[in-house]
Amino acid sequence: MSVNTAKSLGDFLRSRRTRLDPASFGFSGRRRTPGLRREEVAQRAHISPTWYTWLEQGRGGAPSADVLERVAGALMLTDAEREHLFMLGLGRPPEVRYRAVESVNPRLQRLIDLLDASPAIIRTATWDIVAWNRAAQVVLTDYSKLPPGERNILYFLFRDPGARARQHDWESIARFVVGGFRADVARAGLSSEVSELVDELCRISPEFDALWRDNEVLGHTDGDGLKRLLHPELGPIALEYSAFSVDGRPDLSMIVYNPLDDAVAERIRVLAAKASASASA
Repeated sequence: MSVNTAKSLGDFLRSRRTRLDPASFGFSGRRRTPGLRREEVAQRAHISPTWYTWLEQGRGGAPSADVLERVAGALMLTDAEREHLFMLGLGRPPEVRYRAVESVNPRLQRLIDLLDASPAIIRTATWDIVAWNRAAQVVLTDYSKLPPGERNILYFLFRDPGARARQHDWESIARFVVGGFRADVARAGLSSEVSELVDELCRISPEFDALWRDNEVLGHTDGDGLKRLLHPELGPIALEYSAFSVDGRPDLSMIVYNPLDDAVAERIRVLAAKASASASA
């Protein structure tokens, strides 16, 4: 860690320490300066006062991720502040914190709803679908008709014959999905959380079992960026897809599928409008 970086880390820690109210944490006594004392932060973080003092003074070398996590908790840092702490201390962001989610905020839902001809979904790190727009409902899957526990991409790809029939090349899609799922789950540290789903799919799907045993890991850029479908009403269609991290929620991804053909885009708009009118009737 460079001298400038160490100083920036120390300055940041001091600024966060001095804003905290000692009484809120059960500390008393007269103080010459506002906030917690260094030894009080160390006590809350379960590290030695000497080590914490060195951190603020830019001494002792780079801290470990575990120490930074403890200090972040002791100082009650927000997610943005925690990330900044890791960037200063280790030169990288912290590991993603996974938070179970069943829906998204209205602002994000309104955003994907504006994409009237582009199917868009919001996916968790475990590949559960927690939001979708009307275009996704009529082109990909009507997720509203699935129980919440079954709104998982792997679940219906390997269990739903209709989802399988709509894929132009199911085998390639299945390999890409399993490889990407494995990478995302490991990155988020959620292997134990998905063990029940993996075990169930291994039991009911020989194809999934074989792909899972292959241990192949794939990223979003490993595919060709196209999703080809055999849609029952639109016929064969091709969609370009792009994945985006959701601001403030790195455990969520927004995936948008854009039709390559303007005529297909217009037909998707018509189908989505019909579905919306039917739902409102």
